[in-house]
Amino acid sequence: MNIQQNISLKKYNTFGIDAIAKQFITANSIKELQEIITNKNDIFLLGGGSNMLLTSNISKLVVHLNLKGIIVNDTAKSEVFVTAEAGENWHDFVIWCISQNYGGLENLSLIPGNVGASPIQNIGAYGVEIKDTFHQLEAIEIETGKIKTFDKEACNFGYRNSVFKNELKGKYIIVNVTFKLTKNKHQLNISYGAIKNYLNDIEHPTLKEISDAVISIRQSKLPDPKEIGNSGSFFKNPVISKMDFDKLQKKYPEIPSYFVSESEIKIPAGWLIEQCGFKGKRFGEAGVHKNQALVLINYGNATGKEIFKLAQKIQETVKKTFNIDLEIEVNII
Repeated sequence: MNIQQNISLKKYNTFGIDAIAKQFITANSIKELQEIITNKNDIFLLGGGSNMLLTSNISKLVVHLNLKGIIVNDTAKSEVFVTAEAGENWHDFVIWCISQNYGGLENLSLIPGNVGASPIQNIGAYGVEIKDTFHQLEAIEIETGKIKTFDKEACNFGYRNSVFKNELKGKYIIVNVTFKLTKNKHQLNISYGAIKNYLNDIEHPTLKEISDAVISIRQSKLPDPKEIGNSGSFFKNPVISKMDFDKLQKKYPEIPSYFVSESEIKIPAGWLIEQCGFKGKRFGEAGVHKNQALVLINYGNATGKEIFKLAQKIQETVKKTFNIDLEIEVNII
């Protein structure tokens, strides 16, 4: 095994945090990955580095997952099963599916990270979540090195959640994910406000036009991690009871909301943060993005601890102002 010593992880995480891996190795195949975990059970798995905040150096063996490949299985005229290896870039995979006229993932364009991470937090955007097209995944059990298949039910998907963030956290390594996509008659989801407004003049939008709309909307709100360090949405949108929402609405008539069920309401976390005065504010090398208060940014030399401290300050202020608990979406390492 080609284990490197004292490697900077700055280019391996989208926040651009300059943490050090005392030991670092790249796994380019399932066989290599199984060999690594057989010899080293105490590992830290690193994919696209898009959903984590490094607050310290990593003493475990950092394993960079670099599994590549896409396999297509045609099963019917109207649907197709597409399997992507965990190391494939998520956005590139979405664009590839669109180029093949495979529908279902177009609303999830431009989400940072790799395919292997997508089911862990059930990534979603503009009215669509991974679980909507998910078929199954294969994962290696770290303790035994054996491969296990998980179907949708076994993944126990929830809002930005799955079994891999809870009882199976740190026990499995996802090596590939299979999606059930459409081939001809696509079920398009363009009811989400921003997309609907963007595509208002197009009667029958194509998959690419929906993807282009999503990309344009995201680029207008979210900073490019290649230009300024960030991990996309840092907090989850909180879900509160209808009773609590009614009380808030009396005090804040303009508060935006989305029905989750008859008894639950989702509140945009970005709006809550903006009302507390954090939008566009800079605190040393850390800050809150000027166009989207849901995004925390690294101006260049922030430490993970500084960004985490800012996140905690935001949580405390939102709690004090609205009596709402903001949950962090990003993994704090």
